[in-house]
Amino acid sequence: MKLTVNGEEKEVKSSDDTPLLWVLRDELKMTGTKFGCGIAQCGACTVHVDGEPARSCVLPVKLVAGKKITTIEGLQGPAADALQTAWAELDVPQCGYCQSGQLMTAEALLRANPSPTREDVDQAMTGNVCRCATYVRIRKAILNASEGLEG
Repeated sequence: MKLTVNGEEKEVKSSDDTPLLWVLRDELKMTGTKFGCGIAQCGACTVHVDGEPARSCVLPVKLVAGKKITTIEGLQGPAADALQTAWAELDVPQCGYCQSGQLMTAEALLRANPSPTREDVDQAMTGNVCRCATYVRIRKAILNASEGLEG
């Protein structure tokens, strides 16, 4: 099966019912996407499929053939740049484990809504769990990044 990951076509040999997460991590050796819960509840495994956030731990690879998959390794553009800057300025991560999923979700939010309210951010980020509870810094970083996009 062929997948387009971060703009590159990749040939994968995994069974078509293998979750995308394991294809990315085990077969393609792209370890930025993390395993958290395995039931699409924590957000650590979030990637973009055709630009939309998707939980790769429960997404069979057969459903993404022919679609554009973006992982944290390939995330780029104005929103991604603004978020990375804000993340560093506010020292957002504590352990860092959930951060790739947090950034993938936040980037999709800012692409769709470059000027979100606090409530918009909270709503969009609801499904992303941070075991270190850095939610206040995550929200602040997203709002700061949005200000950078506006100016």
